[in-house]
Amino acid sequence: MAEAVNATTTTSTEGLLSQLFGSITASLGNIESILYKVLLAIVIFAIGLLIASFIRTVMKRSVSPRLPPHVYRPLENAVFYGLLFLAGMAALQPFGVNLSALLVAGGFAGIVVGFASQSALSNLVSGIMLLAEQPFRVGDPVSVANVSGVVVNVSVLSTTIRTWDGPMVRIPNNEVFNSMITNYVKVRARRVEFTIGVHYDTDIQKAIEVLKNFLEEHPFCLVNPAPEAFVDQYADSSINIKVRCWAPPQVWFATKVDLQTRVKQILDEAGIQIPYPQLDLHIISSKTEIPIKVLEDRVDRRE
Repeated sequence: MAEAVNATTTTSTEGLLSQLFGSITASLGNIESILYKVLLAIVIFAIGLLIASFIRTVMKRSVSPRLPPHVYRPLENAVFYGLLFLAGMAALQPFGVNLSALLVAGGFAGIVVGFASQSALSNLVSGIMLLAEQPFRVGDPVSVANVSGVVVNVSVLSTTIRTWDGPMVRIPNNEVFNSMITNYVKVRARRVEFTIGVHYDTDIQKAIEVLKNFLEEHPFCLVNPAPEAFVDQYADSSINIKVRCWAPPQVWFATKVDLQTRVKQILDEAGIQIPYPQLDLHIISSKTEIPIKVLEDRVDRRE
C-alpha cells in the first residue's frame, strides 16, 4: 500500500511539473512573439521616420526657397506628419490590426469631406500650383481675372491684389489659376509708346531727328532695342509721329510720364509747332442771293 501511494504521489508531481513547464514554455513563446512584433513595429516606424525626414530635407532644399515661409511651413508639416501617420499605420500591421478597414473608413471620410469642401480644396490645390510655378510674386504689378494692380499677398487659398485706385481685391486661387495672367515686371524691358502731332508745315526729318535725340539722351531709354520715331498718320490737323523706346519695367511708368511731359518743351525749343485741331472753310461765291435778317437785341432796363 505504501508503495502504491508513493507511486501515485510521484505521478501527480510529475504531471504538475510537466503542466507548469508547458505553461512556462508557452508563456515564453508568447513573450518572444510579442517581442518580435514590437521590434518589427519599431523597425517599420523607424524606416518611415527616415523616409519622412529625407523628404523633409529635400523639400527644404528645393521647395523652401521658392515659397514664402508662412506657406512653406504648413506644407512641410502636412507632408512630414502625414508620412509619419502612414508609418504608424504600417507599424500596427504585425499586431493584426486590420488596416484595410481603417483605409476604407478614412477614404469614405475623405470623400465626404471632399464633397463638402470641394471649392476650398480646389483653391488649395490651385494655390499650391501657383506657389510652385510662381507666375508672380508679392509686389509685382499684374492683371488677373480682369483685375489690375499690385500683388499684396499670395496664400494657399486666395490672392490679394491692390488695384491702381486703392481698393483691395481678393481672388480665389482657382479663378487665378484658370485665368490669363499678365505680369508687367517679369520681363527685362517694356516698350514706352506715344503719339505726338506736328504742323503740316514742319520739316518732318528735323522733327524725327529731334525726337530721336530726345529719346537717346533720356537715362531710362535703352540703347538696344534702339529708340524709334516715324510718321504714323497724316491726320486732319497734324502729322502724327509715333515715338517708341524700351525701358526697364521698374521705371516704365515714370519714363512714360516724363517723356510725355517734356516732349512739348523739346519741340518748342526746336521751333516745331504742335497744331490745334482746325478746320478750313472755303466759301464759293454764288449768284443766288441768301436773305439775311438781323434782329436787334432787346435789353430790358430798369429805370
